[in-house]
Amino acid sequence: MKKNIGAADKMIRILLAALIAVLYFTNTISGTPATVLGILAVILVLTSFISFCPLYAPFSINTLKKHKKQQ
Repeated sequence: MKKNIGAADKMIRILLAALIAVLYFTNTISGTPATVLGILAVILVLTSFISFCPLYAPFSINTLKKHKKQQ
């Protein structure tokens, strides 16, 4: 897998997952929406840790900054 998630993208994903967790543990969300958002939160955390998003690949989206080679 070629990495396609940059640092800012990772941070946003982790913050969204944390927000979903807070909403769940404060009983703001429950039932089916909580389950769906919980699954989404797990996916966001996993993709941020492996730095690869399968949905970005078919669209050639890459938020990872490329380093310039020194000559």
